[in-house]
Amino acid sequence: MKKIVVFGGGTGLSLLLSGLKLFPVDVTTVIAVSDNGSSTGVLKKELDIPAVGDVGKVLISMANVDEDFTKLLGYRFSKDGSLHNHPVRNIMLAALIDLKGSLTEATRYMCSLLNIKGTVLPLTEEKVELVGENSQHEWKFFGQVEVSHNIRHIARLNYDHNVHVSQEVVSHILDCDLIVFSPGSLYTSILPHLIADEVVDALSRTKAPIMYVCNMVTQPGETDHYNVSDHLKVLNQYLGTRRVDIVLANNGEIAPEVVDVYLTQENKTVVDLDREAVTALGARIIEDDMVCLDGTSVRHDAMKTAFFIFSYLMGK
Repeated sequence: MKKIVVFGGGTGLSLLLSGLKLFPVDVTTVIAVSDNGSSTGVLKKELDIPAVGDVGKVLISMANVDEDFTKLLGYRFSKDGSLHNHPVRNIMLAALIDLKGSLTEATRYMCSLLNIKGTVLPLTEEKVELVGENSQHEWKFFGQVEVSHNIRHIARLNYDHNVHVSQEVVSHILDCDLIVFSPGSLYTSILPHLIADEVVDALSRTKAPIMYVCNMVTQPGETDHYNVSDHLKVLNQYLGTRRVDIVLANNGEIAPEVVDVYLTQENKTVVDLDREAVTALGARIIEDDMVCLDGTSVRHDAMKTAFFIFSYLMGK
């Protein structure tokens, strides 16, 4: 069975994995743990633990249990009080870190409980914060939320300290057939993996090609007016000696009324597939209509996206 290592965080990663779990591939998911917003940020600060939010979202997307159980894990307390805005999955993971001794073991237990096919690993066991610096090293933006709001001022991302990545993560990178960077927040969900020296070193040594599933719309404050090649240039900047080999990109049209809603209400624009510029960067393009509308929200079609990844693997 072909082996895939997927890097990412947030909704884009969860959606991609919900499609991949339907195909006969061995998927290892590596998840960033530097988030500091909402429930995750509160638990991270109060309990001195890594961010558990994205891990929890991924576990739900990959779960093979009854719908009531997944609804329970996704339930978020709405009443005022100490549990306000905390989803059950975050509380469970925080408790399991105490019981099992680490986020990796807590995640492993949840995978067993949820009958998950594949492996889910946090990037690191450490409580880490993103730090962005300007080109003169005069300003520092501390934490994922602050970084996300100040990308235009940031020349380089780092962590607040050198992080240790487990040998298990490194081994999966060296032993896989394909590396995939999921859609999602480029600077705060994808790049956090590429500022870990051990990941970049493992990527330089693996023979697996690197695929990027490109976002379909921009993210305000992070990727304003970016096209596909702009995303690739940023990834390549952090990849060291490697480059993105394949980009999976949308060429489908998004309904004008949906584009207008995104622009006027969220200040988001469609990511243009600039084929010549992408090809000039040395990346092979796999393109198709990937658009799936969830109400007025633009999402990747999970099944179709997973199918193209699987087809590439089978044909390489």
